[in-house]
Amino acid sequence: MLSLLLELQRLKRLDRTGWVLCGLPPGAESVAAHSYGVALAAMMLADECAARGVEVNVERVLRLALLHDLAETRTGDMPRTVADYYGKQARTHAERAAFDDIMRGSPRAEAYGALHEDYEGRSSLEARLVKAADVVDLLAQALAFERAGARGLAEFWEGAEARDFGLEGASREVVRETIASLVRARAEL
Repeated sequence: MLSLLLELQRLKRLDRTGWVLCGLPPGAESVAAHSYGVALAAMMLADECAARGVEVNVERVLRLALLHDLAETRTGDMPRTVADYYGKQARTHAERAAFDDIMRGSPRAEAYGALHEDYEGRSSLEARLVKAADVVDLLAQALAFERAGARGLAEFWEGAEARDFGLEGASREVVRETIASLVRARAEL
């Protein structure tokens, strides 16, 4: 457990690269701060889905959210554009190798590895909700930066409402409503 807790300390200091590339100052948002935002957004999305009759495992959602960026302690926070240069497969392979290295020797390595695999493959409803929460947190942070006067963040909003997370029925509605509310709030700036 100690080695994993020490790995986590890196995420607390690791800047989100997308914000840095847009000219925001270092320290604008850490990967750990983002992971907390994703966990909270994922919990709220899952709770709203459950309230609308969707069978969702909220504990699994939270576990997926907490682990979704852990590999970045070793790989760094790679921006979306890295896939343009290295390919999506290379990025996925690197993150999986990093995740496995972090978990090496942990009695929970297999269970956590299965969660990592689920998230990367979007194999479950819970993993797809966490991916949606990842985008929701990104948009909420972009909105907060823009409300504080930041400019040049339009790329993060492009296609936001058209994103397809592989959700259906009420879960799709919950995510669409949430993203639409963020887009409306931005339009009011």
